[in-house]
Amino acid sequence: MDLDAITKHSASHAKPDGLILQYGTAGFRTKADRLDHVMFRMGLLAVLRSKQTKSTIGVMVTASHNPEDDNGVKLVDPLGEMLAPSWEEHATHLANAEEQDLARALVAISEEAAVNLHQDAFVVIGRDTRPSSEKLSESVIDGVTVLGGQFHDYGLLTTPQLHYMVCCRNTGGQYGEATIDGYYHKLSTAFVELSKQASCSGDDHRTLKVDCANGIGALKLKEMKHYLPQGLSVQLFNDGTKKLNHFCGADFVKSHQKPPEGIEMKANERCCSFDGDADRIIYYYCDVDGHFHLIDGDKIATLISSFLKELLLEIGESLTVGVVQTAYANGSSTRYLEEVMKVPVYCTKTGVKHLHHKAQEFDLGVYFEANGHGTVLFSKAAEAKIRQLAKELEDKKGKAAKMLENVIDLFNQATGDAISDMLVIEAILALKGLTIQQWDALYTDLPNRQLKVKVADRQVISTTDAERQVVKPPGLQEAINDLVKKYKLSRAFVRPSGTEDVVRVYAEADSQVRKCQPCI
Repeated sequence: MDLDAITKHSASHAKPDGLILQYGTAGFRTKADRLDHVMFRMGLLAVLRSKQTKSTIGVMVTASHNPEDDNGVKLVDPLGEMLAPSWEEHATHLANAEEQDLARALVAISEEAAVNLHQDAFVVIGRDTRPSSEKLSESVIDGVTVLGGQFHDYGLLTTPQLHYMVCCRNTGGQYGEATIDGYYHKLSTAFVELSKQASCSGDDHRTLKVDCANGIGALKLKEMKHYLPQGLSVQLFNDGTKKLNHFCGADFVKSHQKPPEGIEMKANERCCSFDGDADRIIYYYCDVDGHFHLIDGDKIATLISSFLKELLLEIGESLTVGVVQTAYANGSSTRYLEEVMKVPVYCTKTGVKHLHHKAQEFDLGVYFEANGHGTVLFSKAAEAKIRQLAKELEDKKGKAAKMLENVIDLFNQATGDAISDMLVIEAILALKGLTIQQWDALYTDLPNRQLKVKVADRQVISTTDAERQVVKPPGLQEAINDLVKKYKLSRAFVRPSGTEDVVRVYAEADSQVRKCQPCI
């Protein structure tokens, strides 16, 4: 490790005085003009992580659903997973080190993580369509090369596509071919095979309108349309010609509970929105009376897990299935899964890494946050069993096993992927002959409200039971309990934000009617 060369290069990527950033589930995110030093240093860190794991590591330059002027970066671990928690701490320490302490910080990380500095390193890099992303990715490459790492710059990719590339490279091609064509071919082939079974159920020609948030999803879905069968017509809106995430995208639609700008919606048309880096998806439609209906991650998880359970029952295999939610999941979805579908539901702390970890405990683990970020994980043993059954079984059981095999190939199991999630949903709706209105009618969401309260110090509140119960300050949970007891099917919780000094509040009940005190 040539510390003099690193120090010299770092001077070209100087850290702003006093800037402190925290690596979280989303990596680092802030204004793009404050990130040059972070990108250089994450290039350095990716090389160390690659040497330590003897694997290819990914670096993605994106800020997802954030405004266009923001940017960010996150590292991708060997099997396409999020960065290990201990290395999140290394990332935070390295990003915040003052210039004179950078070399010392690198040495400390190398020693603590037992990095063999003589080991080869390989890093793959992707970026979204933000104006700042290309220059920032060059800073990542500068960090990789000064520490002697090799790299491949994929250029413009969705975040899930970079996760896919990393996983492919570290599994010797078993997961798929580590090219953009390999990604399109794997997903489209599985979608076509799965959709073949739907010829007798519903329309042969289905249309879906997709709001691409004016982001990378537009570019990649436009490329992929050529791989899709004629039976599915995908119409793109907010296709990158206007400002990224501006009054459009999954986060906007979910937060504002209304359609995005830039999309033409007729009554009962099926529509969906991606977020800026295409790792979230939500569906929606307007009814004949003009009312907007949102189908979020809860209903996506319900549709998918119900379908998977039906296939498992058909083949007669007792594989364990679990749906993982957070406290923000609507109570109606939890009750429907547990009481109607008889699917076990588990709750974790907010954050994809917590859901992903819990989902890995099952043969088939389904997780979706309400914001539309999620996927399905199959254990290695379950995948092997299903593929074996797909070869051996015939008639209805064989057909069900082959459909499960197609689902395995469709899902990007490394992370949530709006494109693969969309294809799975479209296939299931076609197979079951469901309209979007029938899907929406599986259960009715309880009325709910979310808000955030600014506080001087969010640490005064701490929680337990997957953030559903307050531990401190004393008396707060009792006060919440007293309020909740007054209403049917009600629950409420408060939790401190993980990133800013605000407390987040959630409440739901069977009615939105307010009980007001009489005026005096």
